[in-house]
Amino acid sequence: MTDFFLINFQKGEREMSKFNTADFKAKLDDIHHFPTEYMFKFIVKGEKISEVESLFPKQALTLKPSSKGNYTSVTAKLKMNSSDAVIEVYEKAHKIDGIIAL
Repeated sequence: MTDFFLINFQKGEREMSKFNTADFKAKLDDIHHFPTEYMFKFIVKGEKISEVESLFPKQALTLKPSSKGNYTSVTAKLKMNSSDAVIEVYEKAHKIDGIIAL
């Protein structure tokens, strides 16, 4: 599995931390009983919405623009069969420039 880097914003400073997918998989398996409905939430700039939509073909998404309209929150609820399937979506999303996963 791939390790990701998360950007944490605290007190106006950016801090990158390594995100271990093996630990995330263990947490997913501990919290969720697959198959289950899983909610994905991402924040992207407006021009990246179509890239996020392509992660979820034929799925209804909830889009909510930010107050200034610079960013859009994209929420998808899908039935996922395993923690590996969830991680696969995050791995694909990670390739979208500027995406923030919540």
